[in-house]
Amino acid sequence: MRDPAYPRPQLRRGSWMSLNGPWRFAFDAELQHREPRAIEHWPLTIQVPFAPECARSGIADRGFHRACWYQREFEISQSWRASGRRVLLHFGAVDYHARVWVNDTPVAEHEGGHTPFAADITFALTRQGPQRVAVWAEDDPHDLEKPRGKQDWRLEPHSIWYPRTTGIWQTVWLESVPRTYLASLHWISNVERWEIALQAFIAGDPVPDVDITVDLRCGQAVLAHDTYRVIGREVYRRIGLSDPGIDDFRNELLWSPERPTLLDASITLKRGGEVIDEVESYTALRSIGAQRERILLNGRPYNLRMVLDQGYWPDTLMTAPSDDALRRDVELAKAMGFNGVRKHQKIEDPRYLYWADKLGLIVFGEMPSAYRFTQKAIQRLLREWTEVIERDRSHPCIIMWVPFNESWGVPDLHALPAPRDAVAALYHVTKTLDPSRLVIGNDGWESSATDVIGIHDYDCDPKHLRARYGPEVKSQEVVDRRWTGGRILTLDGYPHRGQPICLSEFGGIGFSNSTEDRASGEWSYATCSDAAKFEELVCSLIEVARTTGMFSGFCYTQFADTFQEANGLLRADRSPKIPLERLAAAVGGTPSPS
Repeated sequence: MRDPAYPRPQLRRGSWMSLNGPWRFAFDAELQHREPRAIEHWPLTIQVPFAPECARSGIADRGFHRACWYQREFEISQSWRASGRRVLLHFGAVDYHARVWVNDTPVAEHEGGHTPFAADITFALTRQGPQRVAVWAEDDPHDLEKPRGKQDWRLEPHSIWYPRTTGIWQTVWLESVPRTYLASLHWISNVERWEIALQAFIAGDPVPDVDITVDLRCGQAVLAHDTYRVIGREVYRRIGLSDPGIDDFRNELLWSPERPTLLDASITLKRGGEVIDEVESYTALRSIGAQRERILLNGRPYNLRMVLDQGYWPDTLMTAPSDDALRRDVELAKAMGFNGVRKHQKIEDPRYLYWADKLGLIVFGEMPSAYRFTQKAIQRLLREWTEVIERDRSHPCIIMWVPFNESWGVPDLHALPAPRDAVAALYHVTKTLDPSRLVIGNDGWESSATDVIGIHDYDCDPKHLRARYGPEVKSQEVVDRRWTGGRILTLDGYPHRGQPICLSEFGGIGFSNSTEDRASGEWSYATCSDAAKFEELVCSLIEVARTTGMFSGFCYTQFADTFQEANGLLRADRSPKIPLERLAAAVGGTPSPS
């Protein structure tokens, strides 16, 4: 596998090195080994970052495995050793509980299968020669108390659940940094004040009298060149921009799917005239809000035309085959006429979010569910969800956070106070950590604390949907009285308060003209065996969702066939079932090409 693009797109340095590629590998089903030096035999070779369950890893073992080990060597260049620089070891994601050693010295431990972690490994490096890194990953396949999303707990995938992902599944990489360095950056956009706030954290050795300089550019135009004194280890500054005043000029600077304007940033840490550290980043000006049952983008009503995307590939599971594959998925969603995706039960690779930022695609960030309601499950979910928000809250493409889906992991919301309190707590924690975005507390039904009411309705008859949600039907009646999937839409005590309403899951139509395919266990909410009828039904359902007047947005299920759930608009290989231009016409409400 060729080296990937820079894995952390909003904080980039030139001095980095990928550790993707072949690693030694061993399963540890009985948890027999507690440290890497105890392993005498490495029977397998795996291609990182692909999980051992997938074909591209070279292992392709989808059995039940409690834990596994990885090991490889790497070299440190002389330039990285010069001037007392630090070396950081990064993991994009390891599922689920990871321990890391460098040269048999423990350097890191992390729990949470979807979020990154890093370690300063300088102290563990030898003075010369190759260095050795080892990773132990525990991922109990039967544990339903951890956030696992669509990963099946049965041996063979069933219904809407898919093969498991064990161990390393995102990029592993090294980075050389100065003794004092910029550890993280966050951007907060405020369109109403026409400003962008920068929050930066400094790590490493304390240095007195340090300044931070921020250069903000739009193309060749310099928007800001500001210098601030660093007090302590944190910098928070609001950068005021010159308001163009007239909407035509303002719109040129605002980010939207139709005009995804990004602002490039250079951040330099200095003491006197000496540069201590420098990084590249980007941000954008855009706001998201809700008013009078409408979602507002940059202060104007904006209709969401979205597609549900599971983020799986046949040969690589949750890991994209390449950065080009991530870009292509964004391009395909836009080519089908959608202006957004709901990343379903998966925290997507930051490179996907980069392409969504750059090419213009709205993203809902949704937490993978646990499936048992216990104190341990909620503690795990809260800890990992906090890390998700920390990682992704600077991406302009993300406009909505979704901590729960269809009451998964919080059963009996209508009857029990504890799960109801959990949903409310996660909603308020999310709003506290990121007040700049909207939050759907529990998407699909049984809404309580929420900024948007999401409805899931898989009735595949367009006439039924129109009768249920058409212009003559009052939204208050639908939300407060309607049942869907055997569930009430809003919990008692949480009536509709004027929040926007989205049809956040519908469709799910399968297309198969092959008896063999239907016999192989393919699953969908309804199936068409005729291509023309499939196209007509899909486009009719989308037209109803787009034109009822009740919805501020819709999300069609789904982007691509995903294992046995064969109800995608695309096949698993991303080939279209409907001509893209015809689908785009239906999604956008434009005349269909002849």
